[in-house]
Amino acid sequence: MFKYGQDIGIDLGTATVIAYAKGKGIVLREPSVVAVDSNTGDVLAVGKEARRMLGRTPGNIVATRPLKDGVISNYTVTEKMLKYFINRICGKFIFAPRVMICIPSQVTEVEKKAVIDAASQAGARKVYLIEEPIAAAIGAGIDISRPCGNMVVDIGGGTTDIAVISLGGSVVSSSLKVAGDKFDEAIVRYIKKKYNVIIGERTAEDLKINIGCVYPKIQDMEMEIRGRDLVTGLPSTITIHSSEMLEALIEPAMMVVDAVHGVLERTPPELAADISDRGIYMTGGGCLIDGLDKLLQEQTGINVMIAQDAISCVALGTGKALDNLDVLDAKRR
Repeated sequence: MFKYGQDIGIDLGTATVIAYAKGKGIVLREPSVVAVDSNTGDVLAVGKEARRMLGRTPGNIVATRPLKDGVISNYTVTEKMLKYFINRICGKFIFAPRVMICIPSQVTEVEKKAVIDAASQAGARKVYLIEEPIAAAIGAGIDISRPCGNMVVDIGGGTTDIAVISLGGSVVSSSLKVAGDKFDEAIVRYIKKKYNVIIGERTAEDLKINIGCVYPKIQDMEMEIRGRDLVTGLPSTITIHSSEMLEALIEPAMMVVDAVHGVLERTPPELAADISDRGIYMTGGGCLIDGLDKLLQEQTGINVMIAQDAISCVALGTGKALDNLDVLDAKRR
């Protein structure tokens, strides 16, 4: 059965791709990892299957993340990944779908063009771009069309986007290349320095999710992990506590807090007063690190709220923005 091309919203994240199909809601949530055979250039696996291969592949198979710090670092692989996902969502269609893709707020024209070209080559009829903080605000249920200030902090895998939004656009924004991946790297570095043990990215991510924190916990938690001892070269098992995670993660967390501070300093006074009343909204998977909201609230003195379904916020916002595609088309004309 042929279908008309659907309208799709894609949150093209460094760590995860989340897609929203009009009328269906979120239809796809996959890690943005692609496994490619380096000899032939064929794609062997995409998403969850490819993520299992990270750090475990033989010489001829390369499992990579084609996006780095929120932008495309490997154009060809990104195009193949988008093609795979669009085909999976739409099946066979007569008309290609219109696609709306999220981008970090401070990307260059070249990076924007790379996203548009990759999506067009992957089978999109028309490509629209939306800034991540604006999509996150719409997804969090904020009415961004009114003339009052809302602050959104979207912490993803590669970038943290901070924006003050009023009348449907961002007034002050900042994009920081410190997010989920940098938290993982900080954990890898800390364990290497303290225990002389090397662990992989996936183990670091498990630690971050299970016992990671950036604000002192009432009850200290622990987790057992395995890695390679640098002295003996043999596998080694160690126990890590959440208090150690606090030591490892506080530095990148404070970078995010400082960036929020910087945006608040540049915010016009009327909008700053609105933010003080309404609070700061946090979205994205990175904001779920235990205690990040408390740390930000303590440092700024402003109430901080984590959006409902924080991980899917950007994709949901993109989906809601799809409803206004006809307005955008009319504007283009």
